[in-house]
Amino acid sequence: MTGRLRLLLSLAATAGLTAALPCAGALAAEAQTPLPASNYGVHAACPPPSIGHGGCLTLRLVPLTAQARAYDHPIGVQRAAGAAPAAHNPAAGDFGLRPQDIHTAYELPATAATEQTIALVDAYNDPTAEADLAAYSSMFGLAACTTANGCFKKVGETGSEAALPFPKTSAELKTAEEGSAGAREQAEAAVGWGAEISLDIETAHATCPNCHILLVEAETTSYADLEKAVRTAETLGATELSNSWGGPEAGITVAHDSASPFNDPKVVITASTGDNGFLGWDSAFAEERGFTSYPAASPSVVAVGGTRLTLGAGGAWSAETVWNGSGASGGGCSIQFTAPAWQQAVSDWSGIGCATKRVIADVSADADPHTGIAVTDSSSACETEYSESGTTHVIHWCTYGGTSLASPIIASVFALAGGAHGIAYPAQTLYANEREAPATLHDVTFGSNGECATGANAEGLSNCTPAEAAAVSCESKGSCLAGTGFDGPSGVGTPHGILGFQPATEGGKEEAPKEEANAKEEPEEKAEAKAPPKEGGGVTPLSPTPPAAPLTPPPGAAASSTPVVSALSLTLRALIALNAHRPSASKVAFSFMLNSAAKVRVNLSRRVRRHHRFRWVTIGPAGTMAAVPGRNGARLKGRRALSSGLYRLTVTPLSGHSRSILFHIN
Repeated sequence: MTGRLRLLLSLAATAGLTAALPCAGALAAEAQTPLPASNYGVHAACPPPSIGHGGCLTLRLVPLTAQARAYDHPIGVQRAAGAAPAAHNPAAGDFGLRPQDIHTAYELPATAATEQTIALVDAYNDPTAEADLAAYSSMFGLAACTTANGCFKKVGETGSEAALPFPKTSAELKTAEEGSAGAREQAEAAVGWGAEISLDIETAHATCPNCHILLVEAETTSYADLEKAVRTAETLGATELSNSWGGPEAGITVAHDSASPFNDPKVVITASTGDNGFLGWDSAFAEERGFTSYPAASPSVVAVGGTRLTLGAGGAWSAETVWNGSGASGGGCSIQFTAPAWQQAVSDWSGIGCATKRVIADVSADADPHTGIAVTDSSSACETEYSESGTTHVIHWCTYGGTSLASPIIASVFALAGGAHGIAYPAQTLYANEREAPATLHDVTFGSNGECATGANAEGLSNCTPAEAAAVSCESKGSCLAGTGFDGPSGVGTPHGILGFQPATEGGKEEAPKEEANAKEEPEEKAEAKAPPKEGGGVTPLSPTPPAAPLTPPPGAAASSTPVVSALSLTLRALIALNAHRPSASKVAFSFMLNSAAKVRVNLSRRVRRHHRFRWVTIGPAGTMAAVPGRNGARLKGRRALSSGLYRLTVTPLSGHSRSILFHIN
């Protein structure tokens, strides 16, 4: 294979991505093998929220042993062997995932193509937020993001840069920490939210280095103040808005949510699903158990769950499982909200187990503190002391995780993908791509966020199998058990490039091709597009047709009479033939599996950019064919030449859901 043709899972090629993200010289050094996870514990940054309040969802990986305190390695990130870095050098990757790791693992472009503003909504004030962000940028060689250059802005919940909440200064915080019991309690909460703020803004900058960052700080943790801060972020022009906080859904009504700032069409609003597992089973506080987390439960937002990320050679994505061990990804069926139409339309909705109620998550990203991200935070929440040559050193680099990490990652991936693109509720984009182009997302198929009575082992993993945890919590339904396709714990999956975050249609409707523009690019295609479609007119079954093989549903899954397409792929011969210059459409040969006999419609479209937006334009007439249960093969008809570009091949049963694959011709 010459490489002229490649199956695309992202618009951004990841080769050379590390070079595209500027690095400090020290970053060339590779970290030594991480210490075993048993050397670490997990500590929540913020106290649990009471009813009507939101709590931050940051978890810190805490060194427990002398060896861990003296040499803080990232857990779960195995890098290639190389020259050992100097001890305690965070630039060498001693403190969790780096910006390069996020970009490589999720195959993300280095920057956003259009101007985007990511808002992070938190409570209390972090007096050192901008200084910590500057230290983070300097350490990892990212472009500076400051107030002076217009990249960073911090305001209070009313939008004022002067009217910031407690503590106004580091000195005020220190005084409170040494004051009365009430003052110390407020200071402790502020320090925890300061850790959250550092995690939020540094993750956003790491994921989208050229995005503007807007930090909006609420006066208190009450929903009233946090929602006021959300509305301010929207007023100030946020294109993406991350909420790494939440509280029990109890007491929230549909009317409240409809009038809330979370119901803001065409703004990407993400919210963490929580760190206490399915319906909060892992919480030590009764008021959190039995409920999903709000605002993640709102049908208007993109609810973000958490995974445990495993990296392979060169930092590439290797695997992800549902996070469950030292904390667990939140989720469950809402007690208040009906699932939106795009969620109920998933092919396996009947197996989710929520009837008509909304289930969270919609999408996921790394959240396990054992595979967390490096963060610099000047507060007392992030301090590690070590002695070297008789001298005691204090460093402020920590590994942070929790769904507080996942939410800003997803908001920033949307920013890299260009924002909402006019879609009223951007979660629709994720569900449409999971249905039509599943290769644009990593499908998380293993794990459960259900209850494990025996807790976690020394490696930070659940002592229960996914089946055991799901049997206890959700009767082995998809609401708490991962499987192929959509499921409650992981939603539609995790980022695999940015295509899964970009709509293939304009305004939620398939856009008809504009023939005048298309004629300039593909004159042969225009001529064929005018030909009237006919039975089998655009597709020819391969001869001989491979023998049908009955499909066996996964264990525990009920057989379905609804036609479902799976295993859609180009044939090896097609992959070779499409390497030619301007190959003909007849070279597009493919195969797919079908669970029941049905007529299917086959459509080929090409991605074009018009008026600064990407759109899918149909190439030639669609064709239909009679498909049998089991494996089917076919090829497109026509001698029209296919020019270079990104193509989408879609197979749609006439009474079922479509399945698509993407391929690129150079």
